[in-house]
Amino acid sequence: MFNAIWWRSRTGSPWRDIPERYGPWATAYAVFRRWQRDGAWARILAALNATANADGILDWEVSIDSTVCRAHQHAAGARKKGQPARPQCRNRW
Repeated sequence: MFNAIWWRSRTGSPWRDIPERYGPWATAYAVFRRWQRDGAWARILAALNATANADGILDWEVSIDSTVCRAHQHAAGARKKGQPARPQCRNRW
């Protein structure tokens, strides 16, 4: 079941698309949800982090970059103070 869960997590596919060689998808999903509810995944992650940290594999430096700032779609091309409005296109026909 772990291989089925790992395959699904790695590919991002729906549960029903798990290859048949891993067994029934419903069983894999049930095991995944049971481990999720009882905190098994959190314990596994904590144990892996502790082992990697003790071995010096992890680098805990963090870099935060906030150079991407999104504006509202109507913010582009807004009139500035003191600028005249753009002339309207008129159909001369």
